[in-house]
Amino acid sequence: ANAQQYSRVVSLAPSLTKNIYYLNAQSGLVACTSYCHKAKEDDKTVVASMVTVNVERIVGLKPDLVLATAITNPEYIEMLRKFNIRVEVFPTPNSFAGVCSQFVEMGKLLGKEQDAVQQVANIKKEIEELKLLAATSSVNKKVFIQIGADPLYAVIPSSFMNDYILFANATNVAENLARGALSREAVIARNPDYIFVVTMGIVGEEEKKVWESFDNLNAVKNNKIFIIDSDLACTPTPPTFLQTMRLISEYLND
Repeated sequence: ANAQQYSRVVSLAPSLTKNIYYLNAQSGLVACTSYCHKAKEDDKTVVASMVTVNVERIVGLKPDLVLATAITNPEYIEMLRKFNIRVEVFPTPNSFAGVCSQFVEMGKLLGKEQDAVQQVANIKKEIEELKLLAATSSVNKKVFIQIGADPLYAVIPSSFMNDYILFANATNVAENLARGALSREAVIARNPDYIFVVTMGIVGEEEKKVWESFDNLNAVKNNKIFIIDSDLACTPTPPTFLQTMRLISEYLND
């Protein structure tokens, strides 16, 4: 049986909206969140922030598909389903492979499966090339990827962002942590060779300065502290994963 074509789609997360644009399916997008910048420029109706969802407004738009992530409060999802609206929830993928399979899954829903499969194949090929390049380095590079500043969070295993480190043939200093929160002392004890501060705006510069005050850190001695835009690195879409991977590979092979 052929997949139903959805023509009126609501996205409740910026990452999902980005995927819709990467799939060239934005003509069917009727509403988005206040954080979906491109969609807002295209005059799509705003029906949600990061945390609240205006169910009434969504119902009024008569969508045939609502796309959500695990961040959306399940209560809103239940309410929407009571109105017989199909809601698809995409949990945060815990690997690059998961990022890709979700993209294809979304492609199926939006009638763009071939396009999705093709894009994923191209991106995977480029990732393989970057991995090969990294595999030639025999030096064990210890990497700390910091998300946010207060509290400090580390990228840990079983998150798609951990694949940035794995694919770069490096070691995650937080590889033995089950949870991401850790102290500055814990980072210093692990002595990373590279620190990537993933953030938005001015926070990155401030964090970089704080780390630079610890002169015995390898990353400081070798001047290897870099800031990466969270909009890029934290967004689970195949194109942004590739862009981030390119950046990290460049910094590590410099």
